[in-house]
Amino acid sequence: MSKPIVAIVGRPNVGKSTLFNALAGENISIVKDTPGVTRDRIYADVEWLNYNFTLIDTGGIEPDSSDIILSQMREQAQIAIDTADVIIFLVDVRQGLVDADAKVADMLRRSKKPIVLTVNKADQYEKAMPDVYEFYNLGIGDPVPISAAGKQGIGDMLDIVVGYFPDKDLDETEDDRPRIAVVGKPNVGKSSIINKLLGENRVIVSDIAGTTRDAIDTAVTWEGREYVFIDTAGLRRKSKVKEELERYSIIRTVTAVDRADVVVVVIDALEGVTEQDAKIAGIAHDRGKGILIAVNKWDAIEKDDKTIYKYTEKIRETLAYMPYAEIMFVSAQTGQRLPKLFSMIDMIIENQSMRIATGVLNEILSEAVALQQPPSDKGRRLKLYYITQVSVKPPTFVIFVNDRELMHYSYTRYLENKIRDTFGFRGTPLKFIIRERKEREK
Repeated sequence: MSKPIVAIVGRPNVGKSTLFNALAGENISIVKDTPGVTRDRIYADVEWLNYNFTLIDTGGIEPDSSDIILSQMREQAQIAIDTADVIIFLVDVRQGLVDADAKVADMLRRSKKPIVLTVNKADQYEKAMPDVYEFYNLGIGDPVPISAAGKQGIGDMLDIVVGYFPDKDLDETEDDRPRIAVVGKPNVGKSSIINKLLGENRVIVSDIAGTTRDAIDTAVTWEGREYVFIDTAGLRRKSKVKEELERYSIIRTVTAVDRADVVVVVIDALEGVTEQDAKIAGIAHDRGKGILIAVNKWDAIEKDDKTIYKYTEKIRETLAYMPYAEIMFVSAQTGQRLPKLFSMIDMIIENQSMRIATGVLNEILSEAVALQQPPSDKGRRLKLYYITQVSVKPPTFVIFVNDRELMHYSYTRYLENKIRDTFGFRGTPLKFIIRERKEREK
Protein backbone atom coordinates (compact mmCIF):
# COMPACT_ATOMS: atom_id res chain seq x y z
CA MET A 1 0.00 0.00 0.00
CA SER A 2 1.49 3.36 -0.97
CA LYS A 3 1.65 6.19 1.52
CA PRO A 4 -0.73 9.13 1.18
CA ILE A 5 0.89 12.28 -0.21
CA VAL A 6 0.34 15.67 1.42
CA ALA A 7 1.46 18.87 -0.35
CA ILE A 8 2.00 22.25 1.33
CA VAL A 9 0.88 24.94 -1.11
CA GLY A 10 0.67 28.73 -0.88
CA ARG A 11 2.10 32.06 -1.95
CA PRO A 12 5.81 32.79 -1.35
CA ASN A 13 6.86 33.76 2.19
CA VAL A 14 3.82 32.45 4.09
CA GLY A 15 6.00 29.99 6.02
CA LYS A 16 5.79 26.78 3.96
CA SER A 17 9.39 25.75 4.62
CA THR A 18 9.03 26.50 8.35
CA LEU A 19 5.94 24.29 8.53
CA PHE A 20 7.64 21.62 6.42
CA ASN A 21 10.64 21.53 8.77
CA ALA A 22 8.42 21.54 11.87
CA LEU A 23 6.50 18.50 10.55
CA ALA A 24 9.52 16.68 9.16
CA GLY A 25 11.61 17.22 12.31
CA GLU A 26 14.46 14.77 12.24
CA ASN A 27 12.65 12.56 9.73
CA ILE A 28 13.95 14.38 6.67
CA SER A 29 15.15 11.69 4.33
CA ILE A 30 18.78 12.64 4.02
CA VAL A 31 20.84 9.48 4.02
CA LYS A 32 24.51 10.12 4.76
CA ASP A 33 25.72 7.37 2.48
CA THR A 34 23.66 8.47 -0.50
CA PRO A 35 25.17 11.31 -2.53
CA GLY A 36 22.95 14.38 -2.69
CA VAL A 37 19.64 12.54 -2.67
CA THR A 38 17.42 15.03 -0.86
CA ARG A 39 19.72 17.81 0.25
CA ASP A 40 17.20 20.43 -0.82
CA ARG A 41 14.42 18.99 1.37
CA ILE A 42 11.73 18.55 -1.22
CA TYR A 43 9.97 15.69 0.53
CA ALA A 44 10.00 13.95 3.90
CA ASP A 45 8.36 10.96 5.50
CA VAL A 46 6.15 12.01 8.40
CA GLU A 47 4.36 9.97 11.05
CA TRP A 48 1.33 11.20 13.01
CA LEU A 49 -0.82 8.98 15.27
CA ASN A 50 0.21 5.77 13.46
CA TYR A 51 -0.37 7.38 10.06
CA ASN A 52 2.62 7.55 7.72
CA PHE A 53 2.57 9.96 4.83
CA THR A 54 4.90 11.70 2.38
CA LEU A 55 5.04 15.47 2.76
CA ILE A 56 5.94 17.60 -0.27
CA ASP A 57 7.20 21.16 -0.04
CA THR A 58 6.33 23.28 -3.09
CA GLY A 59 7.69 26.57 -4.31
CA GLY A 60 5.50 29.59 -3.67
CA ILE A 61 2.71 30.09 -6.19
CA GLU A 62 2.57 33.57 -7.70
CA PRO A 63 -0.58 33.16 -9.84
CA ASP A 64 0.02 35.87 -12.44
CA SER A 65 3.76 36.19 -12.48
CA SER A 66 5.57 36.28 -15.80
CA ASP A 67 8.88 35.92 -13.97
CA ILE A 68 10.36 32.67 -15.28
CA ILE A 69 11.39 31.29 -11.87
CA LEU A 70 7.97 32.03 -10.33
CA SER A 71 6.15 30.52 -13.29
CA GLN A 72 8.33 27.42 -12.90
CA MET A 73 7.35 27.36 -9.22
CA ARG A 74 3.70 27.57 -10.21
CA GLU A 75 4.09 24.62 -12.56
CA GLN A 76 5.92 22.65 -9.88
CA ALA A 77 3.16 23.43 -7.36
CA GLN A 78 0.58 22.28 -9.91
CA ILE A 79 2.38 18.93 -10.19
CA ALA A 80 2.38 18.61 -6.41
CA ILE A 81 -1.36 19.42 -6.35
CA ASP A 82 -2.06 16.82 -9.06
CA THR A 83 -0.17 14.09 -7.22
CA ALA A 84 -1.28 14.90 -3.65
CA ASP A 85 -4.07 13.15 -1.75
CA VAL A 86 -4.54 16.11 0.62
CA ILE A 87 -3.44 19.75 0.26
CA ILE A 88 -2.43 22.04 3.11
CA PHE A 89 -3.17 25.54 1.81
CA LEU A 90 -1.03 27.89 3.88
CA VAL A 91 -1.86 31.60 4.28
CA ASP A 92 -0.39 34.35 6.48
CA VAL A 93 -2.55 36.01 9.17
CA ARG A 94 -0.15 38.97 9.47
CA GLN A 95 -0.43 39.89 5.79
CA GLY A 96 -4.15 39.14 5.88
CA LEU A 97 -6.23 37.94 2.95
CA VAL A 98 -4.70 39.16 -0.31
CA ASP A 99 -5.83 38.89 -3.91
CA ALA A 100 -3.19 36.23 -4.72
CA ASP A 101 -4.63 33.96 -1.98
CA ALA A 102 -8.01 34.01 -3.72
CA LYS A 103 -6.33 33.07 -7.03
CA VAL A 104 -4.45 30.19 -5.43
CA ALA A 105 -7.73 29.09 -3.79
CA ASP A 106 -9.38 28.99 -7.26
CA MET A 107 -6.54 26.85 -8.58
CA LEU A 108 -6.92 24.47 -5.62
CA ARG A 109 -10.71 24.31 -5.88
CA ARG A 110 -10.38 23.06 -9.46
CA SER A 111 -8.23 20.16 -8.26
CA LYS A 112 -11.26 18.68 -6.40
CA LYS A 113 -8.80 17.49 -3.71
CA PRO A 114 -9.41 17.79 0.06
CA ILE A 115 -7.98 21.15 1.20
CA VAL A 116 -7.01 22.06 4.77
CA LEU A 117 -6.95 25.88 4.95
CA THR A 118 -4.17 26.66 7.44
CA VAL A 119 -3.58 30.20 8.75
CA ASN A 120 0.05 30.58 9.80
CA LYS A 121 1.78 33.03 12.19
CA ALA A 122 -1.18 33.06 14.63
CA ASP A 123 1.26 33.13 17.56
CA GLN A 124 -1.04 35.06 19.93
CA TYR A 125 -4.10 32.91 19.46
CA GLU A 126 -6.84 35.13 21.00
CA LYS A 127 -5.53 38.28 19.39
CA ALA A 128 -5.20 36.66 15.95
CA MET A 129 -8.66 35.03 15.81
CA PRO A 130 -10.62 38.00 14.32
CA ASP A 131 -8.07 38.12 11.48
CA VAL A 132 -8.25 34.33 11.05
CA TYR A 133 -12.02 34.53 10.45
CA GLU A 134 -11.39 36.78 7.45
CA PHE A 135 -10.13 33.68 5.54
CA TYR A 136 -13.65 32.20 5.54
CA ASN A 137 -14.11 34.55 2.56
CA LEU A 138 -12.03 32.15 0.43
CA GLY A 139 -14.95 29.71 0.57
CA ILE A 140 -12.82 26.58 0.96
CA GLY A 141 -13.68 25.52 4.48
CA ASP A 142 -12.79 26.36 8.08
CA PRO A 143 -9.46 28.12 8.61
CA VAL A 144 -7.16 26.34 11.12
CA PRO A 145 -4.88 28.75 13.02
CA ILE A 146 -1.30 27.61 13.64
CA SER A 147 2.15 28.94 14.35
CA ALA A 148 4.70 26.93 12.36
CA ALA A 149 7.61 28.70 14.07
CA GLY A 150 6.13 28.22 17.55
CA LYS A 151 4.80 24.72 16.71
CA GLN A 152 1.32 25.65 18.00
CA GLY A 153 -1.91 24.25 16.59
CA ILE A 154 -0.06 21.81 14.31
CA GLY A 155 -1.61 18.74 15.98
CA ASP A 156 -5.15 20.02 15.32
CA MET A 157 -4.25 20.64 11.70
CA LEU A 158 -2.74 17.13 11.29
CA ASP A 159 -5.84 15.53 12.81
CA ILE A 160 -7.86 17.10 9.98
CA VAL A 161 -5.27 16.10 7.34
CA VAL A 162 -5.18 12.40 8.33
CA GLY A 163 -8.99 12.36 8.51
CA TYR A 164 -8.97 12.63 4.70
CA PHE A 165 -6.70 9.59 4.20
CA PRO A 166 -8.29 6.52 2.61
CA ASP A 167 -9.42 3.83 5.05
CA LYS A 168 -6.51 1.44 5.63
CA ASP A 169 -8.80 -1.62 5.72
CA LEU A 170 -10.42 -0.75 2.41
CA ASP A 171 -6.99 -0.39 0.87
CA GLU A 172 -6.04 -3.95 1.76
CA THR A 173 -8.06 -5.19 -1.24
CA GLU A 174 -5.52 -3.65 -3.64
CA ASP A 175 -4.68 -5.72 -6.69
CA ASP A 176 -1.53 -7.80 -6.50
CA ARG A 177 -0.26 -7.07 -10.00
CA PRO A 178 3.43 -6.08 -9.90
CA ARG A 179 3.75 -2.29 -10.14
CA ILE A 180 6.78 -0.94 -11.97
CA ALA A 181 7.76 2.74 -11.93
CA VAL A 182 9.78 3.88 -14.94
CA VAL A 183 11.85 6.87 -13.81
CA GLY A 184 14.73 8.96 -15.10
CA LYS A 185 15.67 12.35 -16.43
CA PRO A 186 13.72 13.99 -19.27
CA ASN A 187 14.22 12.56 -22.75
CA VAL A 188 15.96 9.32 -21.77
CA GLY A 189 13.21 7.25 -23.40
CA LYS A 190 10.92 6.26 -20.50
CA SER A 191 7.69 6.51 -22.53
CA SER A 192 9.35 4.96 -25.59
CA ILE A 193 10.22 1.85 -23.56
CA ILE A 194 6.62 1.47 -22.36
CA ASN A 195 5.28 2.11 -25.88
CA LYS A 196 7.57 -0.60 -27.29
CA LEU A 197 6.42 -3.08 -24.63
CA LEU A 198 2.80 -2.24 -25.47
CA GLY A 199 3.38 -2.31 -29.19
CA GLU A 200 1.39 0.91 -29.57
CA ASN A 201 1.77 4.59 -28.78
CA ARG A 202 -0.44 4.71 -25.71
CA VAL A 203 1.74 7.04 -23.63
CA ILE A 204 1.65 10.41 -25.34
CA VAL A 205 5.08 12.02 -25.55
CA SER A 206 4.73 15.71 -26.24
CA ASP A 207 6.65 18.93 -25.80
CA ILE A 208 3.60 20.77 -24.51
CA ALA A 209 4.08 21.30 -20.78
CA GLY A 210 1.56 19.39 -18.74
CA THR A 211 0.40 16.92 -21.41
CA THR A 212 1.18 14.01 -19.11
CA ARG A 213 1.17 15.77 -15.80
CA ASP A 214 0.05 12.81 -13.72
CA ALA A 215 1.98 9.58 -13.68
CA ILE A 216 0.16 7.32 -16.14
CA ASP A 217 -0.63 3.72 -15.24
CA THR A 218 -0.43 1.30 -18.16
CA ALA A 219 -1.23 -2.42 -17.93
CA VAL A 220 1.08 -4.67 -19.93
CA THR A 221 0.52 -8.44 -20.26
CA TRP A 222 3.53 -10.66 -20.81
CA GLU A 223 3.29 -14.45 -21.02
CA GLY A 224 -0.07 -14.46 -19.24
CA ARG A 225 0.97 -12.22 -16.35
CA GLU A 226 -0.20 -8.62 -16.04
CA TYR A 227 2.15 -5.83 -14.95
CA VAL A 228 1.26 -2.20 -14.22
CA PHE A 229 3.80 0.33 -15.50
CA ILE A 230 3.79 3.77 -13.88
CA ASP A 231 5.24 6.32 -16.30
CA THR A 232 6.53 9.70 -15.17
CA ALA A 233 6.79 11.22 -18.64
CA GLY A 234 5.83 14.77 -19.47
CA LEU A 235 8.78 16.51 -17.84
CA ARG A 236 9.98 18.77 -20.57
CA ARG A 237 12.82 21.25 -20.38
CA LYS A 238 10.77 24.45 -20.63
CA SER A 239 13.50 26.89 -19.65
CA LYS A 240 17.03 27.17 -18.44
CA VAL A 241 15.99 27.02 -14.79
CA LYS A 242 17.55 23.60 -14.27
CA GLU A 243 17.23 23.56 -10.48
CA GLU A 244 13.48 24.00 -10.65
CA LEU A 245 13.13 21.34 -13.34
CA GLU A 246 15.19 18.98 -11.21
CA ARG A 247 13.16 19.87 -8.16
CA TYR A 248 9.82 18.96 -9.61
CA SER A 249 11.12 15.97 -11.51
CA ILE A 250 12.09 14.70 -8.06
CA ILE A 251 8.56 15.36 -6.72
CA ARG A 252 7.21 13.29 -9.63
CA THR A 253 9.72 10.53 -9.01
CA VAL A 254 8.95 10.29 -5.29
CA THR A 255 5.23 9.89 -5.89
CA ALA A 256 5.71 7.26 -8.61
CA VAL A 257 8.32 5.32 -6.61
CA ASP A 258 6.08 5.23 -3.54
CA ARG A 259 3.43 3.30 -5.51
CA ALA A 260 5.83 0.82 -7.10
CA ASP A 261 7.26 -2.60 -6.22
CA VAL A 262 10.15 -2.34 -8.66
CA VAL A 263 11.73 0.83 -10.06
CA VAL A 264 13.30 0.86 -13.52
CA VAL A 265 15.83 3.71 -13.64
CA VAL A 266 16.37 4.64 -17.29
CA ILE A 267 19.78 6.07 -18.20
CA ASP A 268 20.72 7.53 -21.59
CA ALA A 269 23.61 5.51 -23.06
CA LEU A 270 24.71 8.49 -25.18
CA GLU A 271 24.92 10.79 -22.17
CA GLY A 272 26.23 8.24 -19.64
CA VAL A 273 25.35 8.08 -15.96
CA THR A 274 25.03 11.53 -14.30
CA GLU A 275 24.64 13.07 -10.84
CA GLN A 276 20.91 13.55 -11.45
CA ASP A 277 20.61 9.83 -12.27
CA ALA A 278 22.23 9.19 -8.87
CA LYS A 279 19.63 11.41 -7.18
CA ILE A 280 16.72 9.68 -8.92
CA ALA A 281 18.04 6.18 -8.18
CA GLY A 282 18.72 7.27 -4.59
CA ILE A 283 15.01 7.93 -4.03
CA ALA A 284 14.17 4.32 -4.89
CA HIS A 285 17.06 3.11 -2.72
CA ASP A 286 15.91 5.23 0.26
CA ARG A 287 12.43 3.78 -0.04
CA GLY A 288 13.62 0.18 -0.13
CA LYS A 289 12.35 -0.63 -3.63
CA GLY A 290 13.65 -3.26 -6.03
CA ILE A 291 15.87 -1.57 -8.61
CA LEU A 292 16.69 -2.31 -12.24
CA ILE A 293 18.91 0.08 -14.20
CA ALA A 294 18.04 0.14 -17.91
CA VAL A 295 20.67 1.79 -20.11
CA ASN A 296 18.60 2.89 -23.12
CA LYS A 297 19.67 3.85 -26.70
CA TRP A 298 22.28 1.07 -26.59
CA ASP A 299 21.84 0.59 -30.34
CA ALA A 300 23.33 4.07 -30.91
CA ILE A 301 26.64 3.27 -29.18
CA GLU A 302 29.74 2.17 -31.08
CA LYS A 303 30.93 -0.93 -29.29
CA ASP A 304 33.96 -3.14 -28.87
CA ASP A 305 34.46 -6.10 -26.55
CA LYS A 306 35.09 -3.80 -23.54
CA THR A 307 32.17 -1.34 -23.94
CA ILE A 308 29.66 -3.07 -21.65
CA TYR A 309 32.38 -3.62 -19.03
CA LYS A 310 33.39 0.09 -19.07
CA TYR A 311 29.75 1.27 -18.86
CA THR A 312 29.01 -1.12 -16.00
CA GLU A 313 32.09 0.09 -14.09
CA LYS A 314 31.04 3.75 -14.49
CA ILE A 315 27.48 3.03 -13.30
CA ARG A 316 28.74 1.03 -10.30
CA GLU A 317 31.09 3.88 -9.43
CA THR A 318 28.43 6.64 -9.64
CA LEU A 319 25.78 4.51 -7.89
CA ALA A 320 28.24 3.02 -5.39
CA TYR A 321 25.61 3.06 -2.60
CA MET A 322 23.51 0.44 -4.43
CA PRO A 323 25.82 -2.34 -5.67
CA TYR A 324 22.87 -4.78 -5.61
CA ALA A 325 21.02 -3.02 -8.50
CA GLU A 326 20.63 -5.05 -11.69
CA ILE A 327 21.88 -3.46 -14.94
CA MET A 328 20.48 -4.06 -18.45
CA PHE A 329 21.48 -2.56 -21.80
CA VAL A 330 18.38 -2.00 -23.98
CA SER A 331 17.01 -0.09 -26.93
CA ALA A 332 13.45 1.24 -27.03
CA GLN A 333 14.01 2.01 -30.72
CA THR A 334 14.82 -1.57 -31.81
CA GLY A 335 13.30 -3.47 -28.88
CA GLN A 336 16.72 -4.99 -28.09
CA ARG A 337 16.62 -7.01 -24.81
CA LEU A 338 13.30 -5.43 -23.73
CA PRO A 339 11.50 -8.80 -23.33
CA LYS A 340 14.20 -9.74 -20.79
CA LEU A 341 12.90 -6.87 -18.64
CA PHE A 342 10.01 -9.02 -17.43
CA SER A 343 12.14 -11.94 -16.21
CA MET A 344 14.40 -9.45 -14.40
CA ILE A 345 11.37 -7.79 -12.76
CA ASP A 346 10.01 -11.20 -11.68
CA MET A 347 13.37 -12.13 -10.17
CA ILE A 348 13.63 -8.82 -8.27
CA ILE A 349 10.08 -9.16 -6.89
CA GLU A 350 10.90 -12.70 -5.74
CA ASN A 351 14.04 -11.43 -3.97
CA GLN A 352 12.13 -8.54 -2.39
CA SER A 353 9.72 -11.07 -0.85
CA MET A 354 12.30 -13.68 0.18
CA ARG A 355 12.27 -14.85 3.82
CA ILE A 356 15.26 -16.55 5.47
CA ALA A 357 14.83 -18.90 8.44
CA THR A 358 16.22 -17.52 11.72
CA GLY A 359 18.40 -20.59 12.30
CA VAL A 360 20.11 -20.17 8.92
CA LEU A 361 20.69 -16.44 9.54
CA ASN A 362 22.33 -17.14 12.88
CA GLU A 363 24.64 -19.73 11.31
CA ILE A 364 25.75 -17.06 8.80
CA LEU A 365 26.21 -14.59 11.68
CA SER A 366 28.37 -17.00 13.74
CA GLU A 367 30.54 -17.80 10.72
CA ALA A 368 30.93 -14.10 9.84
CA VAL A 369 31.96 -13.21 13.42
CA ALA A 370 34.50 -16.09 13.45
CA LEU A 371 36.02 -14.88 10.16
CA GLN A 372 36.21 -11.19 11.11
CA GLN A 373 36.31 -9.96 14.70
CA PRO A 374 33.61 -7.38 15.52
CA PRO A 375 34.99 -3.86 16.16
CA SER A 376 35.97 -2.61 19.62
CA ASP A 377 36.42 0.81 21.18
CA LYS A 378 38.34 1.75 24.36
CA GLY A 379 38.67 -1.89 25.33
CA ARG A 380 34.97 -2.67 24.88
CA ARG A 381 34.15 -5.14 22.08
CA LEU A 382 30.93 -5.44 20.12
CA LYS A 383 29.02 -8.65 20.80
CA LEU A 384 26.39 -9.89 18.34
CA TYR A 385 23.79 -12.09 20.03
CA TYR A 386 21.14 -12.87 17.47
CA ILE A 387 19.71 -11.99 14.04
CA THR A 388 16.17 -12.46 12.70
CA GLN A 389 14.22 -11.31 9.62
CA VAL A 390 11.20 -9.21 10.58
CA SER A 391 9.71 -8.18 7.22
CA VAL A 392 9.93 -8.19 3.40
CA LYS A 393 9.76 -5.54 0.65
CA PRO A 394 12.55 -4.77 1.43
CA PRO A 395 13.90 -7.73 3.41
CA THR A 396 14.49 -6.29 6.89
CA PHE A 397 16.66 -7.83 9.61
CA VAL A 398 17.03 -7.04 13.32
CA ILE A 399 20.43 -7.68 14.92
CA PHE A 400 20.66 -7.75 18.73
CA VAL A 401 23.98 -6.46 20.10
CA ASN A 402 25.48 -5.41 23.45
CA ASP A 403 26.19 -1.80 22.38
CA ARG A 404 24.72 -0.05 19.33
CA GLU A 405 27.49 2.57 19.34
CA LEU A 406 30.03 -0.13 18.55
CA MET A 407 28.10 -1.43 15.52
CA HIS A 408 30.00 0.44 12.84
CA TYR A 409 28.42 0.95 9.42
CA SER A 410 31.25 -0.99 7.75
CA TYR A 411 30.58 -4.06 9.91
CA THR A 412 26.86 -3.95 9.04
CA ARG A 413 27.90 -3.81 5.36
CA TYR A 414 30.21 -6.80 5.95
CA LEU A 415 27.30 -8.83 7.41
CA GLU A 416 25.06 -7.74 4.52
CA ASN A 417 27.65 -9.02 2.04
CA LYS A 418 27.80 -12.37 3.87
CA ILE A 419 24.00 -12.74 3.63
CA ARG A 420 24.10 -11.75 -0.05
CA ASP A 421 26.91 -14.28 -0.71
CA THR A 422 24.53 -17.02 0.44
CA PHE A 423 21.15 -15.82 -0.87
CA GLY A 424 21.95 -13.29 -3.59
CA PHE A 425 19.06 -10.85 -3.02
CA ARG A 426 19.87 -9.39 -6.45
CA GLY A 427 18.03 -6.18 -7.28
CA THR A 428 16.80 -5.41 -3.75
CA PRO A 429 18.23 -3.35 -0.89
CA LEU A 430 18.43 -4.97 2.55
CA LYS A 431 17.54 -3.06 5.71
CA PHE A 432 19.20 -3.65 9.08
CA ILE A 433 17.87 -2.50 12.46
CA ILE A 434 20.34 -2.66 15.34
CA ARG A 435 18.84 -3.29 18.79
CA GLU A 436 20.65 -3.21 22.09
CA ARG A 437 20.26 -6.01 24.60
CA LYS A 438 22.01 -5.93 27.97
CA GLU A 439 24.19 -8.92 28.97
CA ARG A 440 21.78 -10.09 31.67
CA GLU A 441 18.83 -10.08 29.23
CA LYS A 442 20.61 -12.41 26.83
